[in-house]
Amino acid sequence: MPAKDIYHNVVRFALVKDGWNILTENYTLEYGGDHLYNVS
Repeated sequence: MPAKDIYHNVVRFALVKDGWNILTENYTLEYGGDHLYNVS
Protein backbone atom coordinates (compact mmCIF):
# COMPACT_ATOMS: atom_id res chain seq x y z
CA MET A 1 0.00 0.00 0.00
CA PRO A 2 1.61 3.30 -1.02
CA ALA A 3 1.98 6.14 1.43
CA LYS A 4 0.31 9.47 0.85
CA ASP A 5 2.66 11.63 -1.18
CA ILE A 6 3.61 15.26 -0.58
CA TYR A 7 0.73 16.50 -2.73
CA HIS A 8 -2.05 14.69 -0.84
CA ASN A 9 -2.95 17.47 1.60
CA VAL A 10 -2.50 20.23 -0.99
CA VAL A 11 -4.93 18.55 -3.39
CA ARG A 12 -7.35 17.63 -0.61
CA PHE A 13 -7.52 21.21 0.74
CA ALA A 14 -7.87 22.64 -2.78
CA LEU A 15 -10.84 20.35 -3.45
CA VAL A 16 -12.49 21.30 -0.14
CA LYS A 17 -11.92 25.00 -0.89
CA ASP A 18 -13.58 24.47 -4.27
CA GLY A 19 -16.68 23.07 -2.56
CA TRP A 20 -16.01 19.33 -2.62
CA ASN A 21 -16.99 17.17 0.35
CA ILE A 22 -14.34 14.58 1.18
CA LEU A 23 -16.34 11.77 2.75
CA THR A 24 -13.56 9.22 3.13
CA GLU A 25 -9.98 8.71 2.12
CA ASN A 26 -10.12 4.93 2.31
CA TYR A 27 -11.19 2.98 -0.73
CA THR A 28 -10.86 -0.38 -2.40
CA LEU A 29 -10.45 -0.88 -6.13
CA GLU A 30 -11.80 -4.10 -7.61
CA TYR A 31 -12.09 -5.15 -11.23
CA GLY A 32 -13.60 -8.34 -12.55
CA GLY A 33 -13.78 -9.82 -9.06
CA ASP A 34 -10.05 -9.23 -8.45
CA HIS A 35 -8.95 -7.11 -5.51
CA LEU A 36 -6.47 -4.67 -7.06
CA TYR A 37 -5.88 -1.90 -4.55
CA ASN A 38 -6.76 -0.92 -1.00
CA VAL A 39 -5.95 2.42 0.59
CA SER A 40 -6.65 2.98 4.24
